[in-house]
Amino acid sequence: MSALEVENLGFAYGAREALQGVGFRTAPGRFTALLGPNGAGKSTLIAQLTRLYELQRGDIRVAGFSLRERPREALRRLGVVFQQSTLDLDLTVEQNLRYHAALHGMPRVVANERIAQELQRQHLAERGRSKVRELNGGHRRRVEIARALLHKPSLLLLDEASAGLDPASRRALNEHVRALCRTEGMSVLWTTHLLDEVQADDDLLILDRGRLVAQGRAGELSAPDGDLERTFTRLTDNPVAA
Repeated sequence: MSALEVENLGFAYGAREALQGVGFRTAPGRFTALLGPNGAGKSTLIAQLTRLYELQRGDIRVAGFSLRERPREALRRLGVVFQQSTLDLDLTVEQNLRYHAALHGMPRVVANERIAQELQRQHLAERGRSKVRELNGGHRRRVEIARALLHKPSLLLLDEASAGLDPASRRALNEHVRALCRTEGMSVLWTTHLLDEVQADDDLLILDRGRLVAQGRAGELSAPDGDLERTFTRLTDNPVAA
């Protein structure tokens, strides 16, 4: 079973088509990068995946559950880290996580156990009682990842998660998420407009002007010279993101 299936997805803002016949599948336990220039339709796709926008055309399945037919079951299997942080800066790390656990109806004993596990996995065990505003940007993102994983989703979705981070923090976050794929079998969809966040072995989707213009292994798509920058520019007719 695919971690995520997107079938003939279409969405319009009035007369403007933001997504046109987008379809793809992501494999379990794989890091899939969704790459596209600003305005390509990535944010609209994420809004569809997270049901912030109702589906207009097509369907989405998360771990086999349709967002149209069984939305609760589908969303239960999805963990999300949005581009804009949604943490409460004046609450502690643990308080933010407990609030999320309560929204998912977790008994307090189960919630405490999972919070401890996730903070340990994110290397934040010593920061549980720190207020979020005391953390740097990279650590705040790790708190958001811990929160997204509390309910044990099948798919972790990160929408431009490295936005606003310094280069070292961006690299550390990217590698940390990849480690979740390797060690935990987590399925990840990572959206970005930055080429240096994509590696040759990644499953890669390239979106431009609302259409999926390429999909496959990144190394294969950039063959024969391995120049992903050149491939991206050719397919999107856009300058490469710095």
